[in-house]
Amino acid sequence: MAASKKKDPNDKSYVRKMFDEISGRYDFLNHSLSCFQDILWRRACCKELRRKRPGKRLLDLCGGTGDFAVTYEQFNGKQDLAILGDFSYGMLKGAEGKRTSAVPIQLDAMKLPFPDKTFDVVLNGFGMRNVPDVKGALQESARVLDDGGYLQILEFFSPRNAFNEFFYKVLAPLFIPVMGAFFSKKDAYEYLVNSVTNFLSVKQFVKVAKKNGFELVHVKPCFFGVAYRVLLRKSSNAMVNTAPEAK
Repeated sequence: MAASKKKDPNDKSYVRKMFDEISGRYDFLNHSLSCFQDILWRRACCKELRRKRPGKRLLDLCGGTGDFAVTYEQFNGKQDLAILGDFSYGMLKGAEGKRTSAVPIQLDAMKLPFPDKTFDVVLNGFGMRNVPDVKGALQESARVLDDGGYLQILEFFSPRNAFNEFFYKVLAPLFIPVMGAFFSKKDAYEYLVNSVTNFLSVKQFVKVAKKNGFELVHVKPCFFGVAYRVLLRKSSNAMVNTAPEAK
């Protein structure tokens, strides 16, 4: 298999295998590479959702090893229904022993195995970059959310300012794959950097979300925009747009 094919972010089998292989070191590397800021970012998201007083049905989508679900229940209490969903079985295994009531289910974010309006909150931490069809994933999130429910996105978006351009195009390609090679797999963390620079900007992402069942509550930068917290709300009269995007 050619190297370019192997690292294709749209190659589901490669991406799943990659996350399976790094699952044992995933939490350690994420915390280390962000200087433990990712923990604070999740806490901020969950505190804000607590103020919204949503219902007690939670889906942690692209939830990996479950850190977002754990943090959410710390601030919002045990849920009546809680699902930890990810397409990597290895990542879900990494959630074993963590303090969450969320039931792990291996699934596809673009074809969720739940009825309409099943959840009050959908969390998605650093997962939107890893789906080959953002529009499809947003439509599915809107479908399984009840009217007025919230989609909380925590993500690294494509850089659009001088600091982020320098960080992701100069610093990150130098030190992130090196740390990944030392502690885990170099290819996986090269993929991480490339997935950010090739992803949508936060403004582009919000535009797509608004066309596919959501209204914007707020966008908040984390560490000068290295990451963003994007809170979206499903409108009670939302009609998910399934028409092709205009080129």
